Amino acid sequence: MAARKPLIAGNWKMFGRQSSLSEIKALWGAIAPAAEAVEALICPPAVYVGQAVWQARGTQISIGAQDCSAVGDDSARTGEISAAMLADAGAKYVIVGHSERRSQHGEPDALVRRKAEAALAAGLIPIICVGETQVERADGRASAVVGAQVRSSVPDGNAAIVVAYEPVWAIGGASTPTVAEIAEIHGLVRATLVAKFGEGASGVRILYGGSVSPKNAAEVFSAEGVDGALVGRASLKAADFAAIILGHPAAK
Repeated sequence: MAARKPLIAGNWKMFGRQSSLSEIKALWGAIAPAAEAVEALICPPAVYVGQAVWQARGTQISIGAQDCSAVGDDSARTGEISAAMLADAGAKYVIVGHSERRSQHGEPDALVRRKAEAALAAGLIPIICVGETQVERADGRASAVVGAQVRSSVPDGNAAIVVAYEPVWAIGGASTPTVAEIAEIHGLVRATLVAKFGEGASGVRILYGGSVSPKNAAEVFSAEGVDGALVGRASLKAADFAAIILGHPAAK
């Protein structure tokens, strides 16, 4: 089996303006020599997806979205954006089940699964997020929670997905799990995917997310089973995001 190409994804969340899109060209100028070894992805706010695709033309930077509707077809759903629309705008990936969606919008595993299914049907690659809270980890339930999320959030029968492990307590904070803790959960996610997909699970990339920065990226990448990262605010500036991408061992 060919090695999984690392994926470093930037989630801009509700940050940035049209002027921020110039960071895409600046990023490419910094990471172009490593493009064959590491895949870079930027997920801007939905209103900028089409413009981001335009900015990324002539580069190998992929563009994705941060969420999509669970309804795959055209529908009378005011304010929602379908996966098919995102694909039509040029997106390649879409994030689903981010902890902020799960906690702030009450999205359960079943809805995350339907969104992932809609993404797959539209030809997008869903990045399915899972992760435990601080209370769940303190109670010794991190493995049980994450395993259940993978089983319930990941669709059956199609391994054309990415999974991102993001411990909720580490997102936007100053702390991250230890290398051993990251490796433990990534191993659990891999085993759960193998139980679901068999040999097909070998191609699924598992990312780590949660306050990834140029300062800690190398340590995160050293954890066994980490196939890349889902980066938050550190992906907004080309210099910071490039430092993370170029810090991956595959880019050396």
